[in-house]
Amino acid sequence: MSTTSTPHMRNPNVRDVVVTGIGLALPGVATYGDLLGPLPGEGGFDTATELRGREMRHKDRASRLALRAAEFALHDAGLTDTGATFTGVADATAVVVSTNLGNVDSICEATDIIAREGVRGLSPLGLPQTSSNVAAGWVAIRYGLRGPNLTVCNGTTSGLDALAWARNLIVAGRAQAAVVVGVEPANEMATRLLGEQSTDAAVAIVLESADAAASRGARPRATIAGYARARDLTAALTSAGATEEKSVGLWLVDEAGADACQLLAATRRIDLEAQLGPLSGALGVLQCAAAAAHLESDATTGNVLVTAGGPHHDAAAALLLTP
Repeated sequence: MSTTSTPHMRNPNVRDVVVTGIGLALPGVATYGDLLGPLPGEGGFDTATELRGREMRHKDRASRLALRAAEFALHDAGLTDTGATFTGVADATAVVVSTNLGNVDSICEATDIIAREGVRGLSPLGLPQTSSNVAAGWVAIRYGLRGPNLTVCNGTTSGLDALAWARNLIVAGRAQAAVVVGVEPANEMATRLLGEQSTDAAVAIVLESADAAASRGARPRATIAGYARARDLTAALTSAGATEEKSVGLWLVDEAGADACQLLAATRRIDLEAQLGPLSGALGVLQCAAAAAHLESDATTGNVLVTAGGPHHDAAAALLLTP
């Protein structure tokens, strides 16, 4: 699903939405606190061993990465038991996945088979992997989640848009919680499309209404205070409520935001893609994980601003997080 979400300003009367769980499936990064840098560059998620096993069979690489990240995030949020069975309200838990290149390898493989052998050459086991919503579907199936289920494929702002869609589902009462996954695989097709080496990256964020989190004693890591998507970065910042530099302690940017030196010039900045390589649809969700790490630190002050997109893209998005 592709979306062109409109700017949304914070309304003090709407339901607060908080981050209660974070999970990474990212080589070289052991914990989300590492994202604040410098990155260790080793350890962390091992794709050679972690993407194997019976439950990983007949799944594309992006779906396998997404499943691992969701597993870690739900455990971190206290929503699974010792047998990794979901213990939350399944009917009220949504899954929102952000990916721009996720199953491109499966699509290319299927089209190559059709070109050579016709549709009779396709395997029934591989056909589900050609669905653009396959990763979100596998996460929902694995944990029995029966809330809204969708995939956002929206370019550089995709990860932030996915977080905003999940927040809107909770605020509107369509869900009590949401598992938001940003995932991109490292494979030949993704690298060819990007024109550079792709990055294996998956991150999952569990969002809940503040009331739901409090009722089960969950510890909020951050609150989503504002979001906007606009034609340019300045408009997105204004609509998201991030106009006062003194209130922003950290700005997580991409390349476009890093170029906008006139905006919030004194704020500390971190560009995750400069350290990890291209993250595409996983970027915004990974930035949210880093924002939560910053807000959890006893030594930090100020809110966290997350932005993606800008002059070289069709839009820009901004997300403001508070303690």
